[in-house]
Amino acid sequence: MKVLISGTSRGIGLTVAKRFLQLGHEVYGLDLLPQSIFDDRYHHFICDVSDKEDLPEIDGVEILFVNAGKQNSEDDITNNLKGAINTVEKYGLTDSIKSILFNASASARSGFEFPEYVASKAGIVGYMKHIASLLAESQVTVNSISLGGVYTESNESIYNDSDLWEEVMDATPMKKWMSEDEVADWAIFLTLTNKSMSGQDLLIDNGEYNLNNTFVWPKKN
Repeated sequence: MKVLISGTSRGIGLTVAKRFLQLGHEVYGLDLLPQSIFDDRYHHFICDVSDKEDLPEIDGVEILFVNAGKQNSEDDITNNLKGAINTVEKYGLTDSIKSILFNASASARSGFEFPEYVASKAGIVGYMKHIASLLAESQVTVNSISLGGVYTESNESIYNDSDLWEEVMDATPMKKWMSEDEVADWAIFLTLTNKSMSGQDLLIDNGEYNLNNTFVWPKKN
């Protein structure tokens, strides 16, 4: 399969890209940062997904993981939501596409977190449903994952602070977070194995939203 992933230089996108490569797929990565993967089947493009004119020409994409985004920046809506729309319009509305997966957020459900970030991720869920409906007759699966806590570099300020981490675990019924490898498991299942579920946003947060509504984040000085 020809796989395109946005945001592959670090974090979830990097881990998911490596997993597809391990399974023998050809992977194309988009990111503002230089490549972190060096493999003959990996092709990296430095570009800004929020600028449609900056996106490279890549034909024949079969699997698209819309992952790139920012958190708590002044332009979350432009980067996260507009970037997702640009990526799908460029690579997802083609005859070759078989599956599209969006990386949304548990905040899209709860409304907890920073306002622009919440709005951008909730917009992604709505846009996902629009694209799922648009591509349904072509039997393309289109879904999103709304993740709770994940052990990523951007979340180090939480899990490296013992007091904040205690608050988080008090609010998390399953008393754990996800690893990036677990996110990759979901990405592989939803894009390669799944053939019939479409238009669904999967909340994967160790029970935090449905079983206990609390949001913890460091306070600004």
